[in-house]
Amino acid sequence: MKYLDEYRDEAVVRGLARRLAGLVTRPWVLMEICGGQTHTILRYGLDQLLPAAVELVHGPGFPVCVTPLELLDKAVALAARPEICFVSFGDMLRVPGSQGDLLHVKAAGGDVRVAYSPLEAVHLARAMPEKEVVFFAIGFETTAPANAMAVLEAHRLGLENFSLLVSHVLVPPAIRLLLQSPRNRVQGFIAPGHVCAVEGYAAYEELAAEFAVPMVVGGFEPVDLMEAVCMLVAQLEKGEARAENQYVRSVTRDGNLAARRVVEEVFTVCDRKWRGIGSIERSGLGLREKWARFDAARRFGLAASGAEEPPECISAEILQGLAKPTDCPAFGIRCTPTHPMGAPMVSAEGACAAYHRYRRLEVSQ
Repeated sequence: MKYLDEYRDEAVVRGLARRLAGLVTRPWVLMEICGGQTHTILRYGLDQLLPAAVELVHGPGFPVCVTPLELLDKAVALAARPEICFVSFGDMLRVPGSQGDLLHVKAAGGDVRVAYSPLEAVHLARAMPEKEVVFFAIGFETTAPANAMAVLEAHRLGLENFSLLVSHVLVPPAIRLLLQSPRNRVQGFIAPGHVCAVEGYAAYEELAAEFAVPMVVGGFEPVDLMEAVCMLVAQLEKGEARAENQYVRSVTRDGNLAARRVVEEVFTVCDRKWRGIGSIERSGLGLREKWARFDAARRFGLAASGAEEPPECISAEILQGLAKPTDCPAFGIRCTPTHPMGAPMVSAEGACAAYHRYRRLEVSQ
């Protein structure tokens, strides 16, 4: 494929693997944050090209995986109300909450719709003034600009029947929490390229300096990720710890300034609960008081719930890089993409789904 083939060149990838083998003198544990990176690693077998001393573990890097059960329960409750048209990205429909999922609400007659952009929900609200249109605004920093623009557009149009159920999370605070944990094993991070394309990587420079742990912003193709691993190991072997940018074709240090300004206008930093991890201070975005009328949780008086994960699900360990999906006794047996226990299996970019798709046969042998 034009503009992508060069980043999937097998000879280049194998050359980077040989370079890496020449760098490594001791064991290192690295974490890729983004679920898209996890799928590339598993799909192309990059982890199998690494020297035995280099281990990759998988972080909490896909918003579907870290959206807490209580938010899913709120979404299900809203979608079941007859006056509401609930709009979501498609990958959220099958994520199980404690009270079912959005797909079952749709099957039971609820007005649940899939959109590719929050602006589609704004257009629905304009076209259906008799309905309350709620958009499920999940995501990391990557999707925040589009959701902010949806609020501004609804305001411009004077819409009174549009709101967001917000579950935005921020990556750097989650990395900070992982590094502060006494159970932490990670010695270097592949930072998420899409997030940094919006926010830049200044925050990762601060983390690298504070914790003496190298951070490399990585892309999503095989060459990107192998090069990012080489860059991390080169730093670790020299005793260095700084932020570097491998994904130079898409990321700058300061990110997308226009997008950041829009996010700053609409959202403010808040505490946020992460599925499988718990509450993390200042790790989310919520609507500013100025835009509170677009907050679905306030508009419909949604109370917090105390929903808990299924006791057999080890997604908490997986999302913190403390276990692999194949360590779970339910993996591929009681927990599958068609009957998932937890979000890392149902999400198209979840670590469990990646292992089930690309490594299930190896595990069963």
